Amino acid sequence: MNIGESIILALNSIRGNKMRAALTMLGISIGVFAIMASGSLIYSLNDMMSSQLDELGENTFFIYKMPAMNFGHNWRKYAKRKPISYSQGKEFKKSMTLTNDISIYGESFGGSVKSGDLETDPDVIAVGCDENFFQFNNYKVALGRLITQEDINMNSSVAVIGNDIITKIFPNLNPIGRKIRMKNQVFTVIGTLVPRGAVMGQSQDNFIMVPVTPFLKYFTNEWTESLNIICKAESRALLTETIDEATGVMRTIRNCKPWEENNFEVETSESITEQFSSITDYLSIFGNVSGIIALIAAGVGIMNIMLVTVKERTREIGVRKAVGAKRSWILTQFIIEAVVLCQIGGLIGMTLGYGCSSLLGSMIGFKLGIPVLLILKSIGICTMLGVTFGAYPSWKAAKLDPIEALRYE
Repeated sequence: MNIGESIILALNSIRGNKMRAALTMLGISIGVFAIMASGSLIYSLNDMMSSQLDELGENTFFIYKMPAMNFGHNWRKYAKRKPISYSQGKEFKKSMTLTNDISIYGESFGGSVKSGDLETDPDVIAVGCDENFFQFNNYKVALGRLITQEDINMNSSVAVIGNDIITKIFPNLNPIGRKIRMKNQVFTVIGTLVPRGAVMGQSQDNFIMVPVTPFLKYFTNEWTESLNIICKAESRALLTETIDEATGVMRTIRNCKPWEENNFEVETSESITEQFSSITDYLSIFGNVSGIIALIAAGVGIMNIMLVTVKERTREIGVRKAVGAKRSWILTQFIIEAVVLCQIGGLIGMTLGYGCSSLLGSMIGFKLGIPVLLILKSIGICTMLGVTFGAYPSWKAAKLDPIEALRYE
C-alpha cells in the first residue's frame, strides 16, 4: 500500500465532495481555533505576568491587607481587616534586621491632572511612595530628580510624572518646575520618567507620583484605605528567613495573638503567579471544553462522510480486493483519508487562531505568542480525531465481500 497514493485519493475525495467536506472541516476548524486561541491567550498572559514580576526581582515579596488576587467567598473576611497604616509601615522598616530594602506605597485611581487650560482624562493613577519605591520598579529618570526622604519628611507638594501626563498637558514644554493640579491640590513637577509603553493596552506611563505623606493627606484616608509594603531579601538564600522575620514583625505590629491567623498577606512573585495561573486555568478549561465539543460534533460529521464515501466507492473496493488488496490496506487507506480531512481542518483552525491572536495583540498593544507544544497538541488531536471517527467506516470498508462489492450498482 502506498501512503502517498492514499493521501492523493483523500484529497481527490475532498475535491469531489466540496460542500460536504467543507462543512465537516468547518467544525474541526472551530474546535482547533478555540483550543489555539484560548491556549495562546493564557500562555501570553502568564508570560506577561512572569515578566512583570521578574522586573521586581526574584528576592522580592509584598505585604498587603488583602490577597493580591481573590475571587473567592472569603472577601468579606479580608475586607474587615484593618488597613496597613503609614505608622505601621515606618515601624516595620525600623524593626527589620535582615533587609533595609523596604518601600511603603499606596495607590489612588481615577483622577485627572490639570495645568493651565489643559487637562488629562480622569484615569490617572496617583501613587504615594517613599524614596525606595523607584528602585523596586526599575524606573529611570528622564528629566529632573526622584522623590527623596527629605520630601517625605517635609511633606513637600512635589511630583514625578509619567510620559502620558507630559504628552497631554505639557506638549513641547519642559515640565520641570511647572505646577500641576490634581484633586484640587497643587504640586510642583520635579522629575519625569523614561516611558515604559503599554501592557495589554494599559499604559504604564499614566501616573503621578508624590511623597507618601501628602498622598495620605490629599488622596486617601489612612484610617480606611490600606498601604502596601515591598521588601527585598539580600539574596535568594535568605528569602525564606527574611519572609519569616517580616511575618513575625507584622504580627507584632498588628497585635496578632499567637492563636490567630495573620491579618495581612505576604505574597511572593511565585505565589502571585500561582494565583494568576489558577484564574487563567478556568479560561483554559472553557476554551478546551468548547473546542472538544466542536471537535466531537465534527467527528460525527467525519464518520458520516466516510460512510458515504465507502458506499460510493464500493465497486472500487471490490476491484482492489479482487486484485489482491489486503484488508489492512483498505483499512489503512480510509483511516488516512479521515486523518487528512481532519488535518486540513486543523490547519485552517491553527491559521485562524494565529491570525486572530496576532490581530488582537496588535489592537491592544500586546504580543500574543503560540507555544510549539500547543501546535503539536492540535496536530495530535486532529490525528486522534481522524483515527477514532474514521475507524468504523474504514473497518466496514475492509470487511466488504469482494464479490458483493463488484456487483454493487
